[in-house]
Amino acid sequence: MLTNNSQILRIDFRLKYHVLFWILYFLLNFLRWGAYYDDYIYSFKSNLVEFSLHIAFIYFNIFILIPRFILKSRYISYIFIILFCLGLIYVLKTFLILFLISEDIWPEANIRYQPFGINHIISECVGELYVLTLASSVYLTMNWLRERERNRKLREEQIKIKLKNFENQIQPHFFFNTLNNLYSLSISNSDLVSSVIIKLSKLMKFVLYDVKDNSFVPLVRELEYIQNYIDIERLRFKNIEVITSINSNIEHIFVPPMIFITFIENAFKHGGYKGIIKIKINCNTENDQYFVFEVINNYVNSKEAFREGGIGIENVINRLKLLYQNEFELSQTSKLNYYIVKLKIPVNYEN
Repeated sequence: MLTNNSQILRIDFRLKYHVLFWILYFLLNFLRWGAYYDDYIYSFKSNLVEFSLHIAFIYFNIFILIPRFILKSRYISYIFIILFCLGLIYVLKTFLILFLISEDIWPEANIRYQPFGINHIISECVGELYVLTLASSVYLTMNWLRERERNRKLREEQIKIKLKNFENQIQPHFFFNTLNNLYSLSISNSDLVSSVIIKLSKLMKFVLYDVKDNSFVPLVRELEYIQNYIDIERLRFKNIEVITSINSNIEHIFVPPMIFITFIENAFKHGGYKGIIKIKINCNTENDQYFVFEVINNYVNSKEAFREGGIGIENVINRLKLLYQNEFELSQTSKLNYYIVKLKIPVNYEN
């Protein structure tokens, strides 16, 4: 019932525009030719005849000829039908004016013309084609604009669905890893389990309440989320050195949720050298246009770093492409015993 009502309202809304267009166009012609003839009664009657034929011809063209011939590339047939319609309209218009309004079928010529003169035929057909082109162009342009807007909304919905699918993949993946960490702690050191549970509850709160239905979240909240994850890993590993450096004002910056956590997870998973995990996190902005997130971690063998496919980095890249198209930079390099991941994305400020 709601769908039917919305369709009726949409049809009524479109009908109002059509009626408004023809009323304004009729008034323009009525005033123009009334002033030209200095006879507004004649102008009203002649335009009434003309517009009745205009409207029938134009909607016949829009709803029947264009879909059946133009859109199917049957151009020759379309041209012949248009020529036939022009001839028919000329005959109808001429006789209606001749028998209902005036014997002077072409007063603007300042010469008394007889019906079916070549000049009169050409003039009437050109005028009819002008109206046909104008009205059809307006209608088709409005349809094109509506279709473009519909396609834009459809693409946005598809992007949202894809992003949600990626996020839904990330969250179980992340919590699965965290629960594994919690399990390891429960075996080795039960005193730390309660602390991990508290940290984990904060992570879940962020995912369930802050991330839900949000394409972007405050960067400050995202960094808090990362810090909670790091705190959990600190409880799990003893020899960890993590330094976070923020070199810009980030209060009003928004970022995609959980876009950085994969880099941190990989730093812990594949990092470590001589029994010590060293991680450096750098956050800064460039010219107030880009936000740069960089993770540097030590490692033993570069071939082992990021060797696993699946969700991980590939998922991050897919999300970035959906959100920013080509307006981002992601690099992964190694230098000596350090692995460097650097992500550069456009700054999205709070409105």
